[in-house]
Amino acid sequence: MLGDKLVEQVLADLATAPIGEPLRATLGFLRKVTKDHGNVAVGEVQALRTLGVTRAQIEDALAVCWAFNVITRLADTFEFEVGPPGAFAAGAKQLLGRGYKL
Repeated sequence: MLGDKLVEQVLADLATAPIGEPLRATLGFLRKVTKDHGNVAVGEVQALRTLGVTRAQIEDALAVCWAFNVITRLADTFEFEVGPPGAFAAGAKQLLGRGYKL
C-alpha cells in the first residue's frame, strides 16, 4: 500500500521523507512535545504558522498526539499485548464499514 510505504519512510527519516514542509515541521514539533516533556516555545508554534499550519491544525495535532501518548503509557503500564497485523486490518475494515456503533 502506498500509505504504508510513506509511513515507513517518515518513521525511518523525517528529514528526507517525501512529505510537505508543513507536515514535516508539525511532526517534528510533536516529537519535541512528546520527547522533551512539552518544553516548547512560542517561536516554535509561530514557525509552524509561518509555514501555513493553522491554529486549528496545530490544536488537532496536539490533541491526537496527547491521546496516543496517554494510550501508549497506559498500554505499557498494564502490559497490553499487541495483536497480529491481521487483527488491525480486520478492525479497520469493521470501523470503516460500521463506524463506532454498538
